[in-house]
Amino acid sequence: QVQLMESGGGLVQAGGSQRLSCVASQSLYSVKLVDWYRQTPGEQREFVAALFQDDRSRYSDSVKGRFTIFRDSFESTVLLQMNDLEPEDTGVYYCRIVTFGGYEYWGQGTQVTVSS
Repeated sequence: QVQLMESGGGLVQAGGSQRLSCVASQSLYSVKLVDWYRQTPGEQREFVAALFQDDRSRYSDSVKGRFTIFRDSFESTVLLQMNDLEPEDTGVYYCRIVTFGGYEYWGQGTQVTVSS
């Protein structure tokens, strides 16, 4: 069982920046991918960004050019740098990992609120 914990959320003004952390109970170099999703009340969870084991990354169109997903110097941490934030970026951000065995694990989420 892998445990994930997100942190770094909070209130930020539009145009500002925020960095989210996803800390796992194991090294993230050995998993298939680490990604971030976000969710607002009444909506489905929405894909934001993914980082694959070979360090390829993928982004949703809505965040491309503004968000960056990358590994921290700690093997168990992946970061999401969010720049030029918009009110539409508001939501609970979840970290997920998918293993090569097909298992997936989710964190509890961290709230990001962008004020206009």
